[in-house]
Amino acid sequence: MQNIQVKADDETLKGRYANMMQVSHNVEEFAMDFMNVFPPAGILTARIITSPGHFKRITRAMQDNLSRYERSFGEIKVAEEPGRDFGFTTKQ
Repeated sequence: MQNIQVKADDETLKGRYANMMQVSHNVEEFAMDFMNVFPPAGILTARIITSPGHFKRITRAMQDNLSRYERSFGEIKVAEEPGRDFGFTTKQ
């Protein structure tokens, strides 16, 4: 396996907080919108767009990591889904 060096600036290394995510797709790609929502407002903190094949690898890696986390720290209880009485729009 080849080592790949990835560069990241300090701002990117800080990360972004998201408490909500929305996934959409078409035949060519999946889009994952990560948001920080505190009703009645929210802000899009990141958008990741990727191919269907890579999206499937992402979901498998996330499931694998979730399983390992729960083996180490115990089962995570699923939080209640937030109400749907607020919307998300972009400025135009």
